[in-house]
Amino acid sequence: MNIQEGFDIVLVGVGGQGVVLASDILAEVAMKNGYDVKKTDTLGMAQRGGSVVSNVRISTHVDSPVIDRGDANFLLGFEKMETARFASMLRTDGVTIMNDAKQEPVSVTAGGEEYPTDEAIDAEITKYADNLIKVPGTDTAVELGNPKVLNTIMLGAMSFFLPFTKSSWTSVLREKLPEKIAEINVDAFNAGRRDMLDIISRAEPADLAGEEEEDEHGHDHCC
Repeated sequence: MNIQEGFDIVLVGVGGQGVVLASDILAEVAMKNGYDVKKTDTLGMAQRGGSVVSNVRISTHVDSPVIDRGDANFLLGFEKMETARFASMLRTDGVTIMNDAKQEPVSVTAGGEEYPTDEAIDAEITKYADNLIKVPGTDTAVELGNPKVLNTIMLGAMSFFLPFTKSSWTSVLREKLPEKIAEINVDAFNAGRRDMLDIISRAEPADLAGEEEEDEHGHDHCC
């Protein structure tokens, strides 16, 4: 996958997980790195735990914020079932980075539906693209003592696959977030990067879309 010229990212989750804020931060980082960016957000009963979807298109020139089905380079999933629901957005060589945790929707907690098994979720995602990476985002947020930093943990994990310096990410986090929560979010971003590094170090070569390395200028490269 060559993402140097541009890439399309779909972020999905449920209300309260900070999906829109994560997409705003991603867009700001891309713009600071000289890219044209367009984004759009869809909130379905978000305050009640409904689906939240953000499309972020990053390139040298972007006309529309809408990502067509089958065109996304990355799917960043904050919740397992929501990730599976939007897997069809991926290109066949796309990469899914999924928080390995569930948050049952009202339809499940009320008894109207059953939550799918992990096997069913994995099968649905890999039906569209084989590259599935599971990140312990919720567990890491609990370890940090703040479940609300899940979104920056997931951004940290995804940052390995994007051509932006670590410093550009942390600088946007400090600029965009209130001072009282900026540093915990920087810590969460770094924790997400460590999670991904651990996953990469333990994976067989065929398990991931590419390997990460950082040049002397601090740029990350993969895929």
